[in-house]
Amino acid sequence: MIIKPRHPEKVKNKDNPIKKKPSWIKSKILDSKIFFETKQVVNQNKLVTVCQEANCPNITECWSKKHATFMIMGDTCTRACAFCDVKTGKPESLDVFEPLKISNAVKKLNLKHVVITSVDRDDLKDGGAEHFFKVVQATRKKNPETSIEVLTPDFLRKGESYKKILEADLDVFNHNIETVPRLYLKVRPGARYFSSLELLKNAKLFNKKVFTKSGIMVGLGEDKDEIIQVMDDLRSAKVDFLTIGQYLQPSTKHFPLKKYYHPNEFKELEHIAKTKGFLLVSSSPLTRSSYHADEDFKKLKALRVKKIECHQPL
Repeated sequence: MIIKPRHPEKVKNKDNPIKKKPSWIKSKILDSKIFFETKQVVNQNKLVTVCQEANCPNITECWSKKHATFMIMGDTCTRACAFCDVKTGKPESLDVFEPLKISNAVKKLNLKHVVITSVDRDDLKDGGAEHFFKVVQATRKKNPETSIEVLTPDFLRKGESYKKILEADLDVFNHNIETVPRLYLKVRPGARYFSSLELLKNAKLFNKKVFTKSGIMVGLGEDKDEIIQVMDDLRSAKVDFLTIGQYLQPSTKHFPLKKYYHPNEFKELEHIAKTKGFLLVSSSPLTRSSYHADEDFKKLKALRVKKIECHQPL
């Protein structure tokens, strides 16, 4: 039996040694019983989670709190981002029962907030926007009290297909900018920085009620001024919520880690971002797009109300 490589496009890359993790980067498990209950629900419904596929360092903590980020449209991505651990290749056909499966899992786990993301599906005419819409609507129908966050691809060269998702009854529209413009061709060769900015800007214009959110990784070789420029660009696009987390190199074939940022540096970046006017900022070594997403959504709602009461621009 021939085992296909998980990342065929990276096989010929030169080996980049993985730097030893510092003491402040540690995952934790809070409740082993709930962790395995969450795992059982995911497995029984034959669902894919970004927690597993992207090798997230927070999986033990999140699953032991019944938090999971569901990844729809399969486990195989059509892109080949240099930082990502999700499998790449030719995806299978869409699962027509996936909207039902996701809605059932959210109900079973009794989630108050759910994050739904996906692989890139450049092979689909609309990039999978219609499927996203169906998953959100099915989830909303069965779980009317659950807040819904989507973490979407960039829908590059798919026209205005992204608008279909924003027609669904969702609460947070998230698309990660990931890194600074200078590194895009090496880190996100299939994406375009300003296209991602336009997506976030247009999402807010199309659905003013939805919170918009984006994230950036640090440690890829960017400098402080470049990070600040990304902050300014995202605020120009009216993004409400910014996440900043440490890049962790998945394997020796992935993009090389240049630096581990100290927690104090993350605090400094958080302070700078807050002065830019973001409604909410989450900045720490283990911060990821969906990390503490339920708690952050509550904060977003409260902060929006406070700004409105103070007659401040959002």
